[in-house]
Amino acid sequence: MLDLMQKGGPVMWVILALSVVGLAVFLERLVYLHRAQVRVGEFIRGLANLVRDDRIEEVRKQCLATPGPVARVALSAVLARDCPRAELRDIVQEAGQLEVPRLERHLALLGGIAYVAPLLGLLGTVLGLLEAFYRVSTQGGYATVADLSGAVYQSLISAAAGIAVAIPALVAAGYISARVQDVVHDMERAGIEMVNLLKNKTLAAAEILAMDAEPADEA
Repeated sequence: MLDLMQKGGPVMWVILALSVVGLAVFLERLVYLHRAQVRVGEFIRGLANLVRDDRIEEVRKQCLATPGPVARVALSAVLARDCPRAELRDIVQEAGQLEVPRLERHLALLGGIAYVAPLLGLLGTVLGLLEAFYRVSTQGGYATVADLSGAVYQSLISAAAGIAVAIPALVAAGYISARVQDVVHDMERAGIEMVNLLKNKTLAAAEILAMDAEPADEA
């Protein structure tokens, strides 16, 4: 490995650094998204039982105790439950939008590594070929096939390394992006269900009060 790094030239060390950064970003995002995902159906059902029993304080505590953006979006709906439905829906949507940058953090860096690594490999190849032909020119234009093949071999090492780093980085970026979209979908679902749950409960309570008031009005 060290021999290949030395033969590939200084560009190889840059490509190695990119590979380390890309792996660190991928692992960090993987752990973060794993913690961010919850079982939305079970989470909402648990909150629904508390809301129906009018145990709003327990709903708030449950949202605070649950990590991740889904719980924070649900909490925003609970805190603004007295707002009209349209305003509550906007508040929940804004809360979800604020969570998206956290989910996509460093994702552009991972994609950038996937695009830059092959270019660095190509740069290393060009620099290696230039050095090879420079050596040939300084030797009076005479060089054996073995000399040229060895120089070409060394110059192509960086190109292979750049592609070897770019492919996993591109796959990792696509995978992380898909995981982010799953969490965004969960946030949207949680927000919609919380708005419906809170407002339907309020509407049901208002209808009960209206029905209780009718006999008094008739009397």
